[in-house]
Amino acid sequence: MNTAEHKPLIHAVDAVAPDADLGRLSLREVRIDTYQENVAYLHRDCELYRAEGFKALSKVEVRTDRHSILASVNVVDDTHIVAPGQVGLSKDAFAQIGAKDGETATVSHAEAPASIGALHRKLAGERLTTEDFHAIVHDIAAHRYSKIELTAFVVACNRDELDREEVFFLTEAMVCAGKRLNWHEPLVVDKHCIGGIPGNRTSMLVVPIVAAHGMLCPKTSSRAITSPAGTADTMEVLARVELPLDELQDIVRSHRACLAWGGTAQLSPADDVLISVERPLSLDSPGQMVASILSKKVSAGSTHLVLDIPIGPTAKVRSMPEAHRLRRLFEYVAQRIHLSLDVVITDGRQPIGLGIGPVLEARDVMRVLENDPRAPIDLRQKALRLAGRLLECDPDVRGGDGFAIARDILDSGRALAKMNEIIVAQGSKAFDHNHAQLGPLSFEVSVPHAGVVTGIDNFQLARIAGLAGAPKIKSAGVDLFYKLGDEVQADAALYRVHANFSADLEFARHACQKSSGYTIGAANEVPHAFVEF
Repeated sequence: MNTAEHKPLIHAVDAVAPDADLGRLSLREVRIDTYQENVAYLHRDCELYRAEGFKALSKVEVRTDRHSILASVNVVDDTHIVAPGQVGLSKDAFAQIGAKDGETATVSHAEAPASIGALHRKLAGERLTTEDFHAIVHDIAAHRYSKIELTAFVVACNRDELDREEVFFLTEAMVCAGKRLNWHEPLVVDKHCIGGIPGNRTSMLVVPIVAAHGMLCPKTSSRAITSPAGTADTMEVLARVELPLDELQDIVRSHRACLAWGGTAQLSPADDVLISVERPLSLDSPGQMVASILSKKVSAGSTHLVLDIPIGPTAKVRSMPEAHRLRRLFEYVAQRIHLSLDVVITDGRQPIGLGIGPVLEARDVMRVLENDPRAPIDLRQKALRLAGRLLECDPDVRGGDGFAIARDILDSGRALAKMNEIIVAQGSKAFDHNHAQLGPLSFEVSVPHAGVVTGIDNFQLARIAGLAGAPKIKSAGVDLFYKLGDEVQADAALYRVHANFSADLEFARHACQKSSGYTIGAANEVPHAFVEF
């Protein structure tokens, strides 16, 4: 390999002499992604560092003439990162402060967040007030909490669980901490799933169907939290999803819909910070889930929401009583924040569609939109039923007619035309589902004996796809060949795993060797589906 062709991420710099005022240092961008945490880098030999008694993970305020941010200190010994007279800022922190390399900044001790007392009370198991939650969420959105403090809040809410009024307080506070869109229309619709089912890309079908009907549907989605692909990750295969707020609004007004990542729009910004902690911990408690979903929908200006709660042995929700408890919590908070909510309990026994991972899921979506005979029937039918429920929010649509109207829009090609409009408006990317560029490295997992597929572990297959590289590597994932109830012969391939890198492939292979995620048995052993369509 010709190493001369590869430029280092961080270049060596000449030492910068400290200012006479020890608090004034030269700013430097340190191109490290610290994942929603502001980090300031100080050299161990920096006179300010020694004089002020800063320690690793201390909270500091970095201020320029125009802006200031709060950050956690990391101490370095390498002048390639920062020199003694500099303060380095991580990528997100540098973008927030809006300065240029070399500008002068002051660095000083930061005061503890005003809400830290409320956090300590929650850690002690106390019930918090609406004022407490507003204070905590305001400090989270302002990046006043360190990752350690954020983790403490997330774990405290998960361990002791929030009562339903606390969930309302948290939801309301998350809405108030960011922007709130107003479309000046009486009917603004959205559809959301609580997650946990790989391949469940119904939103990418529901949105163009209802938009083709004329309904306004500003769909903003988070990236995957614990799954190998979210709606934003999959849509990013087809088009840009990181849209400035003004552009997002123009697209929605022109085309009646969008499919975008919500992070750039500053809608419920505290939610994005909390997700950065929940993702590595694989936590998704009911209270935080409700607050996360509903705060984003209200902030996006939605008036009506269809919510999908899948039930299955390896779904997030595993029993009907649990589903009803979650439904009641969603309905209580939605009623308090004046959001019309229709909760639908669906089949979560297995992945939806045939692909797990952004490119594979985008392939399935486009095949459904194009009425391709290879399109997965379960993805098509579920999307039509959800779209039908949303269409029935239209006062001109009679109850029970929504499914037929959705099917006509899909079969006629109007949904495909609308999706293509949205893709072009957001900035289309080259993608051909007939020649999808999948990870070049692959292996197949075979069944040891003949029988019927009686179980598919959603969690294990999502984990395998994640180990293969999804969603960060768009072309990585799992291509399924069999679904529940299908007969299989001995040595038949159940699925194929795709990866871009040999290390990822071996991680996925090792997971498959421990458990394929498939159970083979007799036809009478297939679990019963609990659905409320």
